[in-house]
Amino acid sequence: MIIISYDISDDKKRAKFNKYIRKFGHRLQYSVYEIKNSDRILNNIVTDLNNKWLKLFDQTDSVYIFQMSSSCKILKYGYAKNEDEDLLIVK
Repeated sequence: MIIISYDISDDKKRAKFNKYIRKFGHRLQYSVYEIKNSDRILNNIVTDLNNKWLKLFDQTDSVYIFQMSSSCKILKYGYAKNEDEDLLIVK
């Protein structure tokens, strides 16, 4: 799993980055996304950050990428605990 968190001060840049990053995963919190662990996807994001987004960012903007290993233990509470479970309804 890859977690991407961003803090972008400009509303227009933040909206564009949000639209870009949501193609790869789903939103956990307002500026935090979970993305399936894929080297190809991660390489695409890093390449796009280096080639496109860094030119647009200023000193107040930040993007964090956390690459979680399969051995990481993740605890979920509330609604979040239902997101990974398969739901089977039988009538």
